[in-house]
Amino acid sequence: MATAVRGIEVAVERLDVSVYTVPTDFPESDGTAEWDATTMVLVEAHAGDRIGLGYTYGDAATGALVRDTLAEVVEGHDALAVTAGWQALGRACRNLGRPGIASMAIAAVDTALWDLKARLLELPLATLLDAAHETVPIYGSGGFTSYPDERLAEQLGGWAEQGIPRVKMKVGREPGRDLDRVRVARLAIGDDAELYVDANGAFNPERALRCADAYAAWGVTWFEEPVSSNDVDGLRLVRSRAPAGMEVAAGEYAYTPDDLRALLGAVDCLQADATRCGGITGFLQAGSLGEAFELDLSGHTAPTIHAHAMCAVPKARHVEWFHDHVRIERLFFDGFLEPEDGSLRPDRSRPGLGVEFRRADAERYAA
Repeated sequence: MATAVRGIEVAVERLDVSVYTVPTDFPESDGTAEWDATTMVLVEAHAGDRIGLGYTYGDAATGALVRDTLAEVVEGHDALAVTAGWQALGRACRNLGRPGIASMAIAAVDTALWDLKARLLELPLATLLDAAHETVPIYGSGGFTSYPDERLAEQLGGWAEQGIPRVKMKVGREPGRDLDRVRVARLAIGDDAELYVDANGAFNPERALRCADAYAAWGVTWFEEPVSSNDVDGLRLVRSRAPAGMEVAAGEYAYTPDDLRALLGAVDCLQADATRCGGITGFLQAGSLGEAFELDLSGHTAPTIHAHAMCAVPKARHVEWFHDHVRIERLFFDGFLEPEDGSLRPDRSRPGLGVEFRRADAERYAA
C-alpha cells in the first residue's frame, strides 16, 4: 500500500532507463585493464511530480535488466518503503546470479528510489540517511598507467595544489617503470600530500611485497588491491608483511555482503561502491559491517552518490574523486559538488542528491 505524503498517495509510477557512453579525454589503463570510454546507466524513478535519479557505471546490459525485469518489481510499489523495494529487487534476481550486472542494476534502481524518497519528503539525502558527518574527505584518483610522466605529474600535482591532501595513481602494468612513476608523482605533489597506489590486482603476493617495500621509500601509505580481491589469503599475507605505515585496501568489486565479509581481517580499510554493491541500501550495510569490525569504509568513485552516503557512515574514511566519473558527473548534473578544502559537503538546501540531470548535454552521448 502506498504511503500518503501531504495528502498524496505516493507509489512509484514508472522507471525510465537511459545509457550514455562518454569517451575518455586520454587513453586510460591500469594494472589489468585498458579503456577509452565510460558508460553510465541512468535510472529515473517517477512518483507524482518528482523524479529520483540513480545510476551505475557498467555495460548497457545493466540498463536492459532494469527495463526488462526490475522496473515491474518497483512500479506501483510504495515510494517511501525503499528497503522493502530493495529486498524485492534482490528476490527478482535470485535466478539471474546476484553479483555483477544484477547487483549493479539493483544499485541504480535503489539509489533512484532513495533520491525519490528524499525529494518527496523535501530533504537532502544526507539528512534523510541520518548523517553522522557534515563533510567527507576525498582523494584525487587517476594517474593511469597510460599517462606519460608529464600528464601524471600535472594531474596529481594539480589536485595537491587545489588542496586535496591525498592522491592515488595506478601501478602494475609495467612494474619495471612503476618506481620511476611513483618518484615523479611524489615530486609533483610535494612532501605533505599522501600518496596512494592501486594495482587493480595485477600482482601475486610475492611481487606485491617487493613493490610495497620499494614504494615505501617514496612515502606511499595506501596499497589498493595489491593482489586480486578474489585472493583473500594473498591480501591477508600482503597486509601482514607490508611496510609499517602502509595500509592495504580492497572491496570495490564487492557486490554482496558475503563479498565484503570475506575481506574482514585481510584489509586495513574496507572499500565499497554504491553503484555496485546494491545501491545506497547495500552501501549502508557495508558501513555497518565495517563499524562492527572497527574498520573504516572508503567510498569507491561516483562522488555525487557517495558524498551523501558516506556522511551517514560512522566510520567514514574518504571518497574517491575519480577522474572519469568527475568529468561525467560534472557534465551531466547541475548542482554537482565541488571540493572545499579537500572534502565534499552535501548541499543541504537541495533535496535528494541535490543534482538535476542535464538531458540536453547528455543526449549526444546516448547509446
